Amino acid sequence: MTNGRKQKREDSHFKVSMLVCNTFLNDARVLKEAETLVQAGYQVTVNALALPGVAPGLEVLSSGIRVRRHGASYTKGEGKTESSKQERSKERSKFEVLALMASQGRALMSMTWSTFRARPDIIHAHDVNMLPSAWLAARLAKAPLIYDAHEISTDREGYKAIRGVVGWIEKKLMPTAAGTITTTDARAKFFARAYHIERPLVLQNRPRLVKVEGSNRIREELALKEPWPIALYQGGLQPGRGLPRLVEAAAHVPQTYFVFIGGGRQASELHQLAEKLELTERVYFISTVPLAALPAYTASADIGVQPIENTCLNHFTTDSNKLFEYVIAGLPVVASQLPEISKVVREHDLGLLVPPGDTQALADAIQTLVQNLEMRKQYSFNAGLAAQSLNWETQEQSLLDLYAKILPINGGMELQG
Repeated sequence: MTNGRKQKREDSHFKVSMLVCNTFLNDARVLKEAETLVQAGYQVTVNALALPGVAPGLEVLSSGIRVRRHGASYTKGEGKTESSKQERSKERSKFEVLALMASQGRALMSMTWSTFRARPDIIHAHDVNMLPSAWLAARLAKAPLIYDAHEISTDREGYKAIRGVVGWIEKKLMPTAAGTITTTDARAKFFARAYHIERPLVLQNRPRLVKVEGSNRIREELALKEPWPIALYQGGLQPGRGLPRLVEAAAHVPQTYFVFIGGGRQASELHQLAEKLELTERVYFISTVPLAALPAYTASADIGVQPIENTCLNHFTTDSNKLFEYVIAGLPVVASQLPEISKVVREHDLGLLVPPGDTQALADAIQTLVQNLEMRKQYSFNAGLAAQSLNWETQEQSLLDLYAKILPINGGMELQG
């Protein structure tokens, strides 16, 4: 941490209840925010969804974050990972879907009641899924509400059928929040204009500044035989992210390995496409890995790829977790030419931009970096410089300042030196 910061307040008893619509096993953003608050002296409880047999209902992480998981799986042994659950969702019967909805409804009611009973000093809702429950708990507990909008859910992949409901919820409840947060400048402008609120605080999805020396994790795990460069995509395997195009691009970039790390609804489709194009000896898939292990995987690649497509406003305004993860790992990037992504790549000269949805341009850009080692080295050097500013540590004080603005803290609270 930077020098000159105050020591954390040991006498602080401010309690924070966060609500997330996942199991809190791989949510990097929520974890970083909670860690920052704990280090500054807050008592943080994250209310998440239960996944019996995989995650404990109650636990205290080494950082001091308390985690309480709510609800229960309605199927014995349901899923060892969230990604496998997503893939199986396509095969569920109507009865299973109704049972799942009922289970999630019970989980939300449990979160609301538990949060109210905890009598927190502040309630922090992560994304629109949690906004109604957090709002209700805040009203009951007479506590201020922070709404952290990770996405523009009124125009987002998979949300089109309920965009009207989502918009109504945000329009009614977002202006009642004592503080709002989002992930990019473009999204902050959108929320301010759409709901006539003060522009939200922007906290980009930057990782913590870590350095992994000499990682060879991917090559060792996959037993790759050739010394070819590795082009990496890490993140959810979901529609609209340009992933089928990336597999197709692999057919035009010889002597290069393409590795996907993550899980999601498109996993089977991508596997089948790789088989159809006879690319299984160069295109590989690794399931979702723990957050703590991810930097070692990222740093063992040679090129980071972000081929997201302009299918919705949410994608158009993103800058993405993976872009910053590639930067921290020192990877040159090939990324879609969308406004927020382009701003980061151009400002720091991190790699090549391509028109979203253009398979040939994507293949050509990757091929350019594969063939030009000196260009890769230059972009990697630039990434190393950019990492000194594009990390979580350079913006976490802004989160504490927002909390200090809302809560009656004399002089504010800061991270310990």
